[in-house]
Amino acid sequence: MTTPFGGPARTAPGLPNLPTPPTGWPVGSYATYEEAQRAVDHLADSDFPVRDVTIVGVDLMLVERVIGRLTWGRVLISGAASGAWFGLFVGLLLSLFSTSANPLGPILVGLASGLLFGLVFAAVGYGASRGRRDFTSASQMVAGRYDVLCQPRNAEKARELLAKLAMGPNPSGQNG
Repeated sequence: MTTPFGGPARTAPGLPNLPTPPTGWPVGSYATYEEAQRAVDHLADSDFPVRDVTIVGVDLMLVERVIGRLTWGRVLISGAASGAWFGLFVGLLLSLFSTSANPLGPILVGLASGLLFGLVFAAVGYGASRGRRDFTSASQMVAGRYDVLCQPRNAEKARELLAKLAMGPNPSGQNG
């Protein structure tokens, strides 16, 4: 198997190389990933062989949270700033190989041209959208619930440990 860039793929030992559905028996179901992670952490703290455990997100959803309104001013400032950073980087590289006595010249040229190109490309991109997407957002994949699966050889032990976790802290005050 190779990666999209042509090199050999590296997977964790024992994991399949191709996408495969998870296997195992359900030992717990949780509303949030944090709860499922806490359950697996409890198993690990109890010296359980967690290599047999898998957390599976069920009922996946793509959630796009709107961050703010997109305006010409924000687009141009953002484009200019990202262009300036790239131009500064190129200018610094050019100054390393410059035979000029003043290394500041290539840096300023790189900075100015990066700023200009960033500004122009941002304006062209935003103008081409014609107002169809005048907001910024962040996307995240979330699940409706998170199931914890365990290989059959240890599933009963996992259920017992997770039942103890669900009952709350030990009366003696000790964890796991």
